[in-house]
Amino acid sequence: METSIVGVGVGITDRFRTVVEEKAVRIEHLAPRAQTLEIKVTHRSYRNNRIDDETVELTLTGKGPIVRAEAVDGDKFCALDLAVDKMAEQLRRAKDKRVDARNHPRGAHFEKGTGQLEGIDVEPASVEVLRAVATGSVPVVTAGEEEADYTPVVIRTKNFDAEWMTVEEAVDRMELVGHDFFLFIDARSDHPSVVYRRKGWDYGVISLTAQAPPVEEQLAS
Repeated sequence: METSIVGVGVGITDRFRTVVEEKAVRIEHLAPRAQTLEIKVTHRSYRNNRIDDETVELTLTGKGPIVRAEAVDGDKFCALDLAVDKMAEQLRRAKDKRVDARNHPRGAHFEKGTGQLEGIDVEPASVEVLRAVATGSVPVVTAGEEEADYTPVVIRTKNFDAEWMTVEEAVDRMELVGHDFFLFIDARSDHPSVVYRRKGWDYGVISLTAQAPPVEEQLAS
């Protein structure tokens, strides 16, 4: 498995490279099919007397879905340890899930006879949540934007290409990236959907049903 290290606003020392190579052995043991481990170290400085920190992002690529993990600490070596621990846990959870699925089939499954999706909760998004998203009532702070008034709420925005997959595949991808939710296009219905983690191995899914846009009279009212 090849490793590559990139520093943004911080130098990468030979000592850090040596530690990365040692940590990479642990990841390679858990993911023997992995081909590349990318490490990005970013130094961030803050105003308001906040202490600077280091962010370490790991991206594991190979045969299969991409696996990512991220950690922040005042010391890049500590951040690296935390990120490696997160990725190792994600890989272990994914392996345990595959073994559990083989030995004890459970969770979401598609019933060919009825055409229904069984074993998973389907819940519509609340009106309040949809209205907040549509109106942009939650403030968004983007990089480089001047902060007139300090707010502890910072929303990071990212754009991804749409991917069509089944609910089961979306759950697996969510586990590998270590998130509590995962956005995708349901291959069975073509609806934008999101799966999210509940307790244990239980998951939920929310889908949006496309509707005609509101007429001008409705917008005016």
